[in-house]
Amino acid sequence: MEWFSLDFFLSLFSIIIIDLVLAGDNAIVIGMAARNLPKKQQKHAILWGTLGAIVIRSLATVFVVWLLKIPGLLLVGGILLIWIAYQLLVEKKQDHDSVESVTSIGAAIRTIIIADTVMSLDNVLAVAGAAHGNFILVVLGLLISVPIIIWGSRLFIKLADRFPLIIYLGGGVLAWTAAKMITDEKLLQSWMDEPLLKWGIIVLIVAGVLTLGTLKNRKTAATEDAA
Repeated sequence: MEWFSLDFFLSLFSIIIIDLVLAGDNAIVIGMAARNLPKKQQKHAILWGTLGAIVIRSLATVFVVWLLKIPGLLLVGGILLIWIAYQLLVEKKQDHDSVESVTSIGAAIRTIIIADTVMSLDNVLAVAGAAHGNFILVVLGLLISVPIIIWGSRLFIKLADRFPLIIYLGGGVLAWTAAKMITDEKLLQSWMDEPLLKWGIIVLIVAGVLTLGTLKNRKTAATEDAA
């Protein structure tokens, strides 16, 4: 992938969308962990806890990018990302009240780092897949995710609640990334040389995830209305 080519900017756009739609829960957990600290310490705990989590996520993403070069793992990662995209569309809001709230800045930072690391599998896998092995994109994606997590996620959550289409956009981007991972798998390249088949698979995966997610949400809404 050439720097500043169309593919580069499309991948960067995908990473930004992925960070936006997947960073919300992490931001809430960070806020919950630091909520009992004095106001002054809250900002420091959130800043240093997030930076620590970003360092760990950076190492994990680089490791995953390296792993995805192993034959067969792009296919496995793509299938897993399809499931993550579907879950993004149909999952209920999580109750974060059980997240440990602490009263010392050191404990808060430690809680934030651990919680963010545990919750970031989807983000790491999605960013690694969208970057297509380009470490510059990985770094840019991680740098973009810092202000998103610290300042932007709560705003995004409010907007997503008001405009559900944003979540479907995110689900579509994740499904697109998953489809590209699968069609870029070296073990399948003999079949993917046919452009019609390759793009047919990509369209099928994206449309399938969005359709199944929409149908599931409609069914859930109908069940709740009937109750």
